[in-house]
Order: sequence, then structure tokens, then C-alpha cells
Amino acid sequence: MAKLFKKVLIANRGEIALRVIRACRELGISTVAVYSTADEESLHVKLADEAVCIGPPQSRLSYLNIASVLSAADITHADAIHPGYGFLSENAEFARLCRECKITFIGPTPENIEAMGEKTRARAIAKEAGVPLLPGTVEAVPGVEAALQEAQKIGYPVILKAAAGGGGRGIHVVRSAEQLKASFDRVSAEAGAAFGNSAMYVEKFCERPRHVEIQVLCDKFGNRLFLGERDCTIQRRHQKLLEEAPSPVLNSDLRQRMGEAALRLCNAVSYENVGTVEFLVDEKLQFYFMEMNTRIQVEHPVTEMVTGIDLVKEQILSAAGFKLKLKQSDVKIQSHSIECRINAEDPEKFTPSPGKITALHTPGGYGVRVESFVYDQYKVVPYYDSMIAKLIVHAPSRDEAIAKMRQALDEFVVEGIQTNVSFHKKIMLDQRFRDARYDTHFLEEFLKKSE
Repeated sequence: MAKLFKKVLIANRGEIALRVIRACRELGISTVAVYSTADEESLHVKLADEAVCIGPPQSRLSYLNIASVLSAADITHADAIHPGYGFLSENAEFARLCRECKITFIGPTPENIEAMGEKTRARAIAKEAGVPLLPGTVEAVPGVEAALQEAQKIGYPVILKAAAGGGGRGIHVVRSAEQLKASFDRVSAEAGAAFGNSAMYVEKFCERPRHVEIQVLCDKFGNRLFLGERDCTIQRRHQKLLEEAPSPVLNSDLRQRMGEAALRLCNAVSYENVGTVEFLVDEKLQFYFMEMNTRIQVEHPVTEMVTGIDLVKEQILSAAGFKLKLKQSDVKIQSHSIECRINAEDPEKFTPSPGKITALHTPGGYGVRVESFVYDQYKVVPYYDSMIAKLIVHAPSRDEAIAKMRQALDEFVVEGIQTNVSFHKKIMLDQRFRDARYDTHFLEEFLKKSE
């Protein structure tokens, strides 16, 4: 019989650590925060029931230090670990060590992470499951000559991708054989440095797509649902900046077909817990599998807002062995939500802006949600991702959600450091965005127009 955990250690920091702490408290579960010396004053350390310092500021010596994290779980008698996103969340070895230590990893199985984490293996599984793919290799290419042959076969432009990539890194577009020859070794070396794996594969480059992802929710008993989609098209250098749900270009038929494709992929690997299957949607509304993220996503709140389903609680319950109470017919999407990532950065140069927050006012009101770990007089440290908050709005229609986001951004005040709040305001006023006439080139063209 399924039984809730007594104590969960959160192997992360920032707003996602707070999000997990709050979900655990609602479920009556004690929490343990881990932190680096740079995060001693962070809010997740203050709000957790217990806190353990696991190392110096550098991530590799703290949040990525598996031995330190597991030791913290051991000394606090935590019976489960929630990895959040980033850091160790998609590390199959960490998930396997948790299992060996008889600590539940709140996420998919190590086998799930391995199957989907290596991009060429994921493509092969998707192909076998009948999920649409862009033309390209399903195995890593052994060298530049093999890459050139594949590129000639599928036609330029093509994209070189790191087989172990993620987070928008390890991606390079080439438009000719000369470009491919000149860049292959460099991109492969970059992939090796970033992911410890220099293997590359080749895929047809889709010129003006939208980036649309399907949220899945699965239990240990083979029950699997898709919870609609998120449109994550607005990106800078493959890094998401703004997300919305539902996608303004999907109709109910396309949503159903994409959801069913995502579930075929999940069934193929007996997937457990939450995950996101990412697709490209072209101008003809054809969709193609990109990759699967085997974790909770930064942008999960927009799905929560339009479905009314608490994804973090569902993660915890699924990992504890509870069956899903929901059926696919229970998933209804009848509203709209937008999320803006608020970063501590120069809004024009996009350079980080760490420092002390000397004044802070976050927006509120009906349909406004702020996920943040900062507070007045908090010192934003330079060691980690620059995101300091997520601003989420929810309204009956997309137009109303845009109007609500404009109002919320007007109320968002952060002094002492620079943020991208003003940049998000400009996006909300842009006619192409308001008309939903955008693709992955939107920000590039928007910035040129703003110069």
C-alpha cells in the first residue's frame, strides 16, 4: 500500500526549491534544504524544516556534488529526494544511487532518464514508436565525413546537435558543406566540455518553426496522461524567455495528435512521473519530435494554471506509489496563461546583473502568481542562473492574459540590480506577439527592430 514520505530533501535552490517545500508542507511532509555557502541567506534555507550546507559556491562542489547531497539525506534521515530542474535532475547515475541507498528519487526511473537523455537513442525510440521526426541520423555520426554525407542526403541547412545536449546548448546550424567542415570539430569539442560527451548527430534544420511541448503525467502502474501543451517559441540563443499555454497555433485535433504521440513515446519506455516531450511545429502545422526532458520544467506553472493540476504534488504522490486519480477525460483546458522569466540582467545587453536588491515590490491581484526566492535586501549571487522570479498570469482568453501581464509587469519593481522587466513589457506591446504571428526568430527580429 502506498505511503507518503516522512521527509523530502530538495537537491536544488531558488524558486523551485521553495515550490517543492510548499507542496511538501501541504502534504504534511517535512523538508530538508541543501545549500552552498553563497546561498546561506536564500529563502529556501529559511523556509525548510532543516538545512544542510553542502559546499562552496561552485555548483560542481555543492549542488552537483552527489556524495554531499546523499550524505545530507543520510544524516537528516530523508526518505526521498526531489531534484527540481537543472543540477542533478536528469542525472541517471544520481537516480540510480538514490535507489541503491533506498532513498526515493522523485522523478522518472534511471532507465527512463538514460533512454531519453541520450538524444540519438531518444530519436531511435521515437522512430520505433511512430513519433514524427525531422530527417536526420538516429545514431551519432563518427566524424565530419559521415556528417557531410548525411547533410548532403537530407539537404542544407542542417543542425549539428550534441547527442548528450540539453538546455539549448550543443546546437549549431550549418548552411553549407564548407560551414560544416569548419565547425564540426569545434562544436564536438564544445559538446565534450559541456556534457562530457562529444558525440554529435545531424538533423534537418526547420527554418521558422514554433517550439511546442507536451506535458505528460504518469504513475508506476502504466497510467499516463498528457496535460495539453506549452508554447515556448520565444527564445534567445535557444534559451526560453516567455512561455504560454495553450499554444495559440494549435487546434484541438493537432493537440490530440501531439498528445497521443507523446504518450506513445512514454509507453515505449514505461515512463514514470512527470516529463515534457518537445516538438517543433512548422508553418504547415506538421510536428516533429525534438527531445524529452525527464524532469519538471521551469515553465510548469502555466500548465498548472490552465488545468488546475498541481504538478509538483503529483510528482511526489506518483513517486510514493499512488495511482493517478485523474483520467484523460478529466483534463480540461479552457483558459490562458503566460509566464515571463524575470532575470537579473541588463535588459539591452543581456549580461548578468548580480548585487543587492535595495527595494522590491511584486505584483498581485486576481490571476497573478509570482514564484521567487528573492526579497528586499537579498544579495543576488553571480554563481548561478540569472533568473530571480517567474511572473505568471491566468485569464479566460489570450488577450486578457496579455493585458493582465502588462499590468503585472508595470507593478513589478526591483531596485539595486537590473532586470529584464522592461524588455518583457516591450514584448507585450509588440503587434506580432499580440497577433500570435511569431516563430523561433521572433526575438532576433524584435531586437533588430528595437535598435
